[in-house]
Amino acid sequence: MSFEEDTSMTDSASDKTSRRNFLGTTSAAVAGGLVAGQTLSADAAESSVAAGSKFQPEAFWKDRMTAPDDGKMLGWLVDTRRCFGCHACEVSCKSENDVPLGKFIRQTIYKDVGEYPKVARVFLPMACQHCEDAPCIKACPCGALHKEVGGTVAVNYEVCSGHGTCAEVCPYGAIYLDPVAKQAVKCHNCYHRLEHDMEPACVPTCPSEALYFGDLNDPESKISVAKAELEATEGLTQLRPEKGTKPRTWFAGRAPVEIEERVPREGESYSPDAYNIYNWKEAHDATEGG
Repeated sequence: MSFEEDTSMTDSASDKTSRRNFLGTTSAAVAGGLVAGQTLSADAAESSVAAGSKFQPEAFWKDRMTAPDDGKMLGWLVDTRRCFGCHACEVSCKSENDVPLGKFIRQTIYKDVGEYPKVARVFLPMACQHCEDAPCIKACPCGALHKEVGGTVAVNYEVCSGHGTCAEVCPYGAIYLDPVAKQAVKCHNCYHRLEHDMEPACVPTCPSEALYFGDLNDPESKISVAKAELEATEGLTQLRPEKGTKPRTWFAGRAPVEIEERVPREGESYSPDAYNIYNWKEAHDATEGG
């Protein structure tokens, strides 16, 4: 596909609006027949609150946790050894999805490691982990969060009321509330591009080919081949496996171990403060006890 063909899909604001409408329309069918504004019954909501949990009763989210069966299992592989912090993935994501200033669907997190003269800077590209056991789906009180084909965790914008509970329970800080639309926003694997057999915008933009995306059920897919090779040679890690979310993202390299403490947690989201050089020293001093 030519560059002109690839970029033509994002040329106008109407295209972006239609993409959002498309996601809302298609996801409504997947959400098990939910209609706009549907919420828990008073009894169910009271039961959830009484249990002291932000999660809704299983009967409310069980169907939305199951993706339509198309035979695919979409996932991500990030080779942090290749990433040099150029931010091309972030820029392409912002452009493709009309992300406002100060907000991020994906972000590259830094850390300086080692002692002079043996020092290095490691980078960790972060976005939604598209968990198999997604806590955001369990917590959403209006039924907007659900699984799309391949296991993509997506938001039905015709249903989302901007409650924000999804952001409060995400262990990776991968959800933010749009300041204008007042709705939850997260990575949806550029679902509008997948419909046209195109990769998410960040993948072909990465100049070092650090991002792999595709069908893990296809042993000949690029991500499956790379994942098998790296598992056999370097080993792969996942972020915060103790959370039990079963993320669909794997990492190669030491960055996840080195940078884990800087990745946003529940109730947090990616912030432009991550790029403030004055914060780097403060974070380093706090980590080192200085």
